[in-house]
Amino acid sequence: MSDDRSAGGRPPRVKAGLWVQMALRMGNADGRYGAVLRKGDPDAGGILVVLRHGQEVSVLSQMRSAEGELAWMRATGPGPVDDATADAYIARQVKFDPDLWVIEFEAPDLLPPFEARVV
Repeated sequence: MSDDRSAGGRPPRVKAGLWVQMALRMGNADGRYGAVLRKGDPDAGGILVVLRHGQEVSVLSQMRSAEGELAWMRATGPGPVDDATADAYIARQVKFDPDLWVIEFEAPDLLPPFEARVV
């Protein structure tokens, strides 16, 4: 009996490019317009999500929980930061991982427009 899990017992991962398209559509449908700031590897790239409200910015970094579930952490800290701080964080991450995607959304509450577990 198959339950669509990978050999490691975890649910299969969605390709990064497909996930980005889904997130952008969800944002646009909710009036939280998004854009791709940097294209990464379409199959296995990691994803950073920039949430913007005026001059306030928060960057979410994709991660996996101990159970293998998709989760997000506020990579720039618990509160909003300015553009320079967010840009510096993104530049460091891209230097470390050149396959990284970076997408940005208008987010008045600095929350993502997709269902997300933020840790």
